[in-house]
Amino acid sequence: MIRANDPGLKSWVPVPENSDFPIQNLPLGVIKVNDEHHVATRIGDYVLDLAVLNRSGLLGVDFVQRVFESEYINDCIALGKGMMRDLRNKISRLLDTNHSELASDEDLRNRCLLPVKSVEICMPVKVGNYTDFYSSKEHATNVGTMFRDPENALLPNWKHIPIGYHGRASSIVLSGVSVKRPKGQLKGKDDPAPVFGPTKQLDFELEMAFVTCKSNPLGSTININEAEEYIFGMVIFNDWSARDIQSWEYVPLGPFLAKNFASSISAWVVSLDALKPFRVDGPVQDPTPLPYLKFTGSHNYDIQLEVYLDSPMFIPQRIVHSNHKYLYWNMCQQLTHHASNGCNIEVGDMYASGTISGPIKDSFGSMLELTWRGSDPIKMPDGSERKFIEDRDTIIMRAFAQNNDVRIGFGEVTTQILPAD
Repeated sequence: MIRANDPGLKSWVPVPENSDFPIQNLPLGVIKVNDEHHVATRIGDYVLDLAVLNRSGLLGVDFVQRVFESEYINDCIALGKGMMRDLRNKISRLLDTNHSELASDEDLRNRCLLPVKSVEICMPVKVGNYTDFYSSKEHATNVGTMFRDPENALLPNWKHIPIGYHGRASSIVLSGVSVKRPKGQLKGKDDPAPVFGPTKQLDFELEMAFVTCKSNPLGSTININEAEEYIFGMVIFNDWSARDIQSWEYVPLGPFLAKNFASSISAWVVSLDALKPFRVDGPVQDPTPLPYLKFTGSHNYDIQLEVYLDSPMFIPQRIVHSNHKYLYWNMCQQLTHHASNGCNIEVGDMYASGTISGPIKDSFGSMLELTWRGSDPIKMPDGSERKFIEDRDTIIMRAFAQNNDVRIGFGEVTTQILPAD
């Protein structure tokens, strides 16, 4: 039992009903106050500045101050999952109604507990390496049906290998950062030659991503039973895609300009510890994976995923309701396979799940699937239609896990699309 997960805990910090950030969550992120970056956590509509709190001595003597006075959480999570569990437990105790050390110190409280609207929320992770997987069977089947043979939608290797590709780390941006419509080569089915211009088929991809907190030397591997020790937590991940650019360029080496222009993430990294009460079994894997990918226990999570489309012409409309539990290949399998050839994993690496789609249309995680490549447009409240994402549209992704006792959420990823230059 992780003490900070106790569903009976109450905080003296006011937490709105159905907040993503109760005392049982306590994710990590980065804030900027007075031109300084500090590692922080979130509770309700407040952030708790861990650099200021640690200087007070209330966290104990175990934490080196520099890990909290940092532009990213990388040095903090590199202390290891044991230390991160201890940190979360200590923060939980300080925010608990049954403990008054912080609550009764008005000066310290005013310096370290700040309204979230009063601070700048920053990119939480220095992403050195980024890999995007392709782990939803429903999504892979839908794409294979549209672009290849419906009778053989999944390629022969798909049920044997967690498929992935290396993406562009430098273009991962924070929620709230607008994205320009990308340009590239476009060639329609009946066009005699390609042209260069803005994508006409801009799409979102509903994904979750995990962040690593431990490294392995080049040439070594990761045992699947130890893989979770390398994973600190998760964020919401929107892997923007230009479908028309991709359909022309992806053979033979896969996506390039269609993907590398931007990916958007949520600001708070929610620990696997906080998500532990929401573990569930994933889909049955048939055929049985090779021995190095065989695992025990439950490694999927019952995390509800939502996508809203907003526009200057109407209020946000929910167009997707999916769930992390649908993933065929789990995070431990993804990471184990990634390192199985001796690839060195590093602290702060980001590994996206690939589009998460469920079994029914409402749960499809992209416009490509929702509109079936544009053949079945989505009707909007103002009478307009959407085949793909238009300029000035805003995509909002939300994720939360909820049971009868507690709700653990991720906040949201909000991104507006701007016209191409």
